[in-house]
Amino acid sequence: MSALELANKIREKFGEVISEPIEFRGEITIDLSDPAKIEKVCQFAKSKLGFDMLLDATSLDNYGDDPRWTLVYELYGTVHASHLRIKTSVGEEAGELPSISGVWATADWHEREIFDMMGIRFKGHPDLRRILMWDGYPHHPLRKDFPLAGKATDVPEVAFTDRAPLEGGPFVTSAGGSDSIAREPRVRDPEADR
Repeated sequence: MSALELANKIREKFGEVISEPIEFRGEITIDLSDPAKIEKVCQFAKSKLGFDMLLDATSLDNYGDDPRWTLVYELYGTVHASHLRIKTSVGEEAGELPSISGVWATADWHEREIFDMMGIRFKGHPDLRRILMWDGYPHHPLRKDFPLAGKATDVPEVAFTDRAPLEGGPFVTSAGGSDSIAREPRVRDPEADR
């Protein structure tokens, strides 16, 4: 069975909360309009359709739009060698959706990273705590409203007490530089680039 046929099986099972499958460059994506059903959809995809691997789970910040966050789940079935992408969105007020760590154990660290970097909570997660930033860090650094130069911290023993010294942001590149060294991301001196 193809990924498109498998996506249509999910749509048959869950009805209108699943969008028509979209095919782009050979990849199939479905959109789940009710994020509260993500665990059930994933369980069905694994147990009935053979998507036995969660390759990735990630999030996008649609700052200024509602719902603010889009979550993207990349599934793979080793038996039929098909990929499927499931997207769902969650608003800033809710900021929470069911954990899928009970479906695929690999979701544990993916969800912890999404929580740490974006602040999205996963109901039912067995150990939802920071995975990259230190405990007690009050911000979520991959949100679009987080300044590129960072924020001051009140933990001088652990991190900078002032904003990080990254004038222009942490990864400033020069498009079309003469060679790879000139294009390499670095903190730039605006006077030197003139």
